[in-house]
Amino acid sequence: KGMPHSTADDLVLAEGLKYDVLIRWDDAISEADRFGFNNDYIAFVPFDEKDPTDGMLWVNHEYLHELFVSGFNGKDRSKKTKEQVEKEMYSVGGSLIRVQKKEGQWKPVLDDPRNRRLTAKTEIPFDWPEPILGSTTAIGTFANCSGGVTPWGTILTCEENYDMFYGETDYSGKTPKRVRDFDYGWADHYDYPPEHYGWVVEVNPLTGEAKKLVALGRCAHECATVHQTPDGRLVVYSGDDHNDECLYKFISDQPKNLREGKLYVADTEKGQWISLVYEEQPVLQENFANQTEVLIRLREAAKLVGGTPLNRPEDIEIDPLTGDVLIALTNNKPKGDYLGQILKIKEADSATKTSLTFEASTYLAGGEETGFACPDNMAFDTVGNLWFTSDISGSSMNKGVYAPFGNNGLFVVPSWGEHKGQVLQVASAPVDAELTGPFFAPDGETLFLSVQHPGEGSKSLKALTSHWPEGADQAPKPAVVCISGPALIDLASNMG
Repeated sequence: KGMPHSTADDLVLAEGLKYDVLIRWDDAISEADRFGFNNDYIAFVPFDEKDPTDGMLWVNHEYLHELFVSGFNGKDRSKKTKEQVEKEMYSVGGSLIRVQKKEGQWKPVLDDPRNRRLTAKTEIPFDWPEPILGSTTAIGTFANCSGGVTPWGTILTCEENYDMFYGETDYSGKTPKRVRDFDYGWADHYDYPPEHYGWVVEVNPLTGEAKKLVALGRCAHECATVHQTPDGRLVVYSGDDHNDECLYKFISDQPKNLREGKLYVADTEKGQWISLVYEEQPVLQENFANQTEVLIRLREAAKLVGGTPLNRPEDIEIDPLTGDVLIALTNNKPKGDYLGQILKIKEADSATKTSLTFEASTYLAGGEETGFACPDNMAFDTVGNLWFTSDISGSSMNKGVYAPFGNNGLFVVPSWGEHKGQVLQVASAPVDAELTGPFFAPDGETLFLSVQHPGEGSKSLKALTSHWPEGADQAPKPAVVCISGPALIDLASNMG
């Protein structure tokens, strides 16, 4: 059964669930590396499908809190030292850690040579026939939000709010110019172009080898959800997490290939996927030089061909029981949408998902009646129950229209049994935190979950708003937890 909303500074779980902290910020993952900050998307890839208890865990590190990471606590970021910037650059990107389940508990294997970090200083090539702004490689990955896993066992990690790091380029004038509305001040020490970020990055969890997938376009990618067609080709769904931005679908030309194919943007009003291929769209030929420029300036291109502006399309998951594609539309406050919804897309060809027409409808709407607001990350468990987290911003939490919902939470919508279709809250986050990256272990008995940015509202180390997970007077730390217990087993077995 569900639980009431909570405002406690703790990870509060429904009856029948428990959690263990697997790893937290700044824990050692090897002799050389430490776990990064603000853990988000999680993926577990077993070494052998016959042994689901041993494999590599990938964890995104999305962004940083300067107070905790570098000790910077001012407003003038031009005063930030190069040493402080380098600490911040190391704190983001991703972590690869071998984890094993022994005697019912998951633990990191810290002496495994495959444990490593990708950071804002890791050199990563572009998987594309042409250079991006004159370069075939980018320095670093960051703003890594959600992601996906390919059928061949690599990780897709998505660069979301990249403009917080090196700004963005404004192409509206006669000459492009750098805009830095808010960023961490890194460009004062490292002047890398914004166009090198905002991509989906493919990572081999066994080697750490990575590449930026240009064919999927550049935007604030929340996720990259992969469907394999019966003939082996790939369909990848991705949302651009920003007010009034779009939903995308990439269809590969060949199996196991995310470099060659066609990218489409959704017109959810007409139920159509619109081509973003330069040669197929005169309006793109009038405004861009070639396909590479279309992909770099994806947001502009999407609007020109008629993509529908949506209310922050975040995570995307495919219902294993129905084949429907679910998209979390978190909110759009300027448009008066404070509570968000989960959108459902029923593709005309549900089996292949390569059709260019679909039906769009609301799957679940946020509100007091359903008990949630601002849906974000989603996951299906091994029997098809939908799990999702909420993303009420720290500045809004427990205030105004958000007061009835308490702290951010984790929810389940059973697909079976007496509670089928109901929204049940099963976890509540610590103060200021967000629960992110839910990912089920292959046996369905453990849910890996990130507790991100607890205590983010802290103004100084003497004025902390959270002390999770260590309690007492300790500073808060983002961490990955393992949730388990009889309630998980009950959900998996209660199939009506």
